Amino acid sequence: MQRVLTELTIEDLGVIRSSSVELSGGLTVLTGETGAGKTMVVTGLRLLTGGRADASRVRDGAKKAVVEGTFATDRDDVAEIVSEAGGDADENGEYLASRTVSAAGRSKARLGGRAVPAATLGDFAQPLITVHGQNDQLRLLAPDQQLAAVDRADPAIAPLLDQYKAAFKKWRALAKDYKLRTESRRELAQEVDRLKFAIAEIDEVAPEAGEDADLQTRIRRLQDVDALREAASTALGAIDGAESLGGYSDDEPASTLIGQAQSALAGVEDAELVQLAHRLGDITSQLGDVTAELGAFLGDLPADPNLLETSLQRQQDLKQLTRKYAPDIAGVLAWRAKAAERLHSIDTSTEALDQLKKDLQAAEKAMRAAAKKLSRAREKAARALGEAVTAELTGLAMAGQELTVAVERAQFSASGADQVELQLNGKPLASAASGGELSRVMLALEVILNADTGGSTLVFDEVDAGVGGRAAVEIGRRLARLARGQQVIVVTHLPQVAAYADTHLHVAKDVEDTTVTSGVAALSEKQRVEELARMLAGLDDTETGRAHAQELFDRAQAEVREFSADKQ
Repeated sequence: MQRVLTELTIEDLGVIRSSSVELSGGLTVLTGETGAGKTMVVTGLRLLTGGRADASRVRDGAKKAVVEGTFATDRDDVAEIVSEAGGDADENGEYLASRTVSAAGRSKARLGGRAVPAATLGDFAQPLITVHGQNDQLRLLAPDQQLAAVDRADPAIAPLLDQYKAAFKKWRALAKDYKLRTESRRELAQEVDRLKFAIAEIDEVAPEAGEDADLQTRIRRLQDVDALREAASTALGAIDGAESLGGYSDDEPASTLIGQAQSALAGVEDAELVQLAHRLGDITSQLGDVTAELGAFLGDLPADPNLLETSLQRQQDLKQLTRKYAPDIAGVLAWRAKAAERLHSIDTSTEALDQLKKDLQAAEKAMRAAAKKLSRAREKAARALGEAVTAELTGLAMAGQELTVAVERAQFSASGADQVELQLNGKPLASAASGGELSRVMLALEVILNADTGGSTLVFDEVDAGVGGRAAVEIGRRLARLARGQQVIVVTHLPQVAAYADTHLHVAKDVEDTTVTSGVAALSEKQRVEELARMLAGLDDTETGRAHAQELFDRAQAEVREFSADKQ
């Protein structure tokens, strides 16, 4: 039997000081006396699924509570979530998830060895584990949850829902655009005028990316052009002589003197002087490069006396743009691109509005067609779901009770044009079902909706509340059958349910002078019978009680073996 949650460790949560259990596949039940801490196990699982952290759950005197769970799955979507969070599987290919809640109320989550937000933990756990408790039963009464149950009932609904959502999204966007253009036509026309003026102003200046920085460098050079020319000319004359600049001087240039020095040293047979001659040769080569660059620099210096004035004017034109639209020219160009895109999108001409209206009508037609297909599929699924759940309820000691699923038309929304209501004997489930009946309806739904699925864990917190006798036996049978295809964990107070378990965990409390602590342990077959006898109105200390418990256990386990054989 497949198991998803392979191990659970809890420290300092509620009355549980420290406990670690290895979980098996199939049906696992969790029992214990009232106040022993059974619900803390469910609370821990909720924390692992990204649930709200509550500092009051930290054990008295402890600094923090810690819950760790190990999950085994080969689902690609789950692996992708872990990978995007930067986590990894362990050496066994399993994923470790943990949640820490401090006594001060702060919460930390980790997944695959990396710290993650609690929401990421929720995304990871959502396809792997589902927790059903008393509050979850109440959520079943919400219209959106009832609609979701119908959508889960038939795999053909999912693609139809996706098609409808795409059509609805397109229609809504066009409707919003058309309403804006028609109701705010005057304001949009004013915005068009402002955008056109701004774009024309930018285009008239025609700035280029990076031009403002280049212009600043050019102006600085123009303002110092005479001093720059004199410095470069003096340096070039000193290196290559006044003749290089068209003049005359009796002084020998530096390049000539260095050349003479190199020749003098190169003509002797002394290793040290020859080495110095080589170094002078390198200097001569570098001087050649310097003179070439100085000549190019002098050649590039502007000679137009009006260039400084035109450059300053150009800089002023650019500054007018950067004062109005962006801090620099690159930003001005980016603003213009967005303005042009916006201008194109708010065409308020009669032709544009007529075309938009046609597109809107076509989108609405497509949305209505998609909604109609979706509604038909939901009506078919609702009928089948109602019949299947009714049959399950008969086996859960609710014979004569009929569950119907009413599908009625509603306004178009992101989920379709339908509203769903679960009804028991023709009345809304919220008013027609007691707490125990609501638990059984939810269990019947889970049995039907998960009949052909696997690779997940279902957790039921006292789903058998308010029932007993034959109904309790039937709940145990349904849970055992459900567990043939997936891992099921149940917190129960009923021996009839516990007898059907593949694994029986017991939460035992230790009452000290000032505190109560609890631990979780797996029971052997003998211990299971003793626990069943205790659950049978406290008959664990009587031979009759133990005999009754043994008979209940043997009969239930025989049925479990039959369920397993049928599954194979």
